Amino acid sequence: MPNIASAKKKQRQDKKRLAMNKTRQKKMRDSTQLFLKKKTKEALKKAISYIDKASKNNIIHKNKANRLKSRISKLLKK
Repeated sequence: MPNIASAKKKQRQDKKRLAMNKTRQKKMRDSTQLFLKKKTKEALKKAISYIDKASKNNIIHKNKANRLKSRISKLLKK
């Protein structure tokens, strides 16, 4: 347990950030899985949107985001 006020604040912030990051990652994963089931343009658009948001917030690397978007876009073309 931290004694210094700034350490306590950092711990609170980390807890809040962890919760948000998990939420964003789950939304990204769920929207991608929904696209894999439906394979519609609307589902693709939503999945790409969540992937971009995760990338922007450094939850996933930008190259991984581009790779995921490329792979799911290919599936729609088939």
